[in-house]
Amino acid sequence: MSELLWQKPGVAVDAQIQAFLAGDDVLLDREFFLHDIAASAAHAEGLQRIGILTLDELGGLKRELANLADDFSNGAFVLDERFEDGHSAIEARLTERLGDAGRKIHTGRSRNDQVLVATRLWLKEKLVRVAQLSREIAKVALDRAEAEKDLAVPGYTHIQRAVVSSAGMWWAGWAEAFIDDAVRAADTLALVDCNPLGTAAGYGVNLRLDREHTTQALGFARMQVSPIYAQLSRGKFELAALEALGSATLDLRRIAWDLSLFTSAEFGFVALPPQYTTGSSIMPNKRNPDVIELMRATHASVAAARTEIEQLLSLPSGYHRDLQSSKGAIFHGFGRGLAALELLPALLANLDWREDRLRAAIDSGMYATDVAVEAAIAGVPFREAYKAAAASSETAGQGRTPEGSLAARTSPGAAADLRLDALRARWEAS
Repeated sequence: MSELLWQKPGVAVDAQIQAFLAGDDVLLDREFFLHDIAASAAHAEGLQRIGILTLDELGGLKRELANLADDFSNGAFVLDERFEDGHSAIEARLTERLGDAGRKIHTGRSRNDQVLVATRLWLKEKLVRVAQLSREIAKVALDRAEAEKDLAVPGYTHIQRAVVSSAGMWWAGWAEAFIDDAVRAADTLALVDCNPLGTAAGYGVNLRLDREHTTQALGFARMQVSPIYAQLSRGKFELAALEALGSATLDLRRIAWDLSLFTSAEFGFVALPPQYTTGSSIMPNKRNPDVIELMRATHASVAAARTEIEQLLSLPSGYHRDLQSSKGAIFHGFGRGLAALELLPALLANLDWREDRLRAAIDSGMYATDVAVEAAIAGVPFREAYKAAAASSETAGQGRTPEGSLAARTSPGAAADLRLDALRARWEAS
């Protein structure tokens, strides 16, 4: 490891203590390294604009930063235990290649400033992906709702057969859910889309940094004005981003639960493409829906990451080393969450309904609500209509069909009035 910037003369660095302080920084910073390089290039431009760097020095720094990004991307440069973290690796490389010009890159910055802007850029990228995936999932659901709006399926409450429903209603529910998830991700992106570069360790520096330039150069929507708030927002913004991701993974968990039930032998309503199942290691007679089971488990990782960061935030104002742990939380939370969401559009597009099993599961009692409502329309007080329908539920289906039940379900959003145009308009605007 190169000499630490903060090392004091005559004070030996204890290797065990330093290993504890560094934690997984070098490994985690591989995820944020390219963003740190991009922010360093913007910072160098800002330093040149206020006279700290010459144009020649800036040219050399930007060239070597670009080379470092290429070397890292193709494996020629490895971020490993030779370095304390990604930031020190950047400075060491620039110093090796450019001498004093490389040493100037840290002027007006702190390591905290560096990780804050790198992770902020990373969070923006991940939130864009959450929104994109949510829109893709919603589109699949919208298209299938339109195509299968007349397909009768059993509707459940309390995991008990309740009423006649439709595939159109089932799909429309997930379409609206993931439209909301896309909107929430975009709204959260707007919250975090502000530039903390140039706030140092939370109190600014005695340089007239050109923060407006770095804001524009890095593609931020606005500058985060207060250096103190830049510190207060660390963890708070990560928590908000994980909550937006969690909104989508919560819906993922519930749709995975439906599919877990619907693919079971007891239900048998859905057939999954074979690539989404695995064979049992001991039971030759079965295939396991491992993909949807692991999708179901994904939200636990997102929730754990959110809880970890929430517990970190029991701090006074200002920068604290505790916040280093927030990097691991967002890395693991988004790593698990996005990987699962990536698989969902194709899964939903390719699952098949087993119409014979759906039809067979619709029994006479599932028309009892129709009977009660029809009696109420005819003037019978609903409480009395309800009791009469309950008493005759075993014969409620006589002379009725699933299609007739669905055609009569005219309340807004129900089977006969799905309002898919309204959902599609929201999807297009999301």
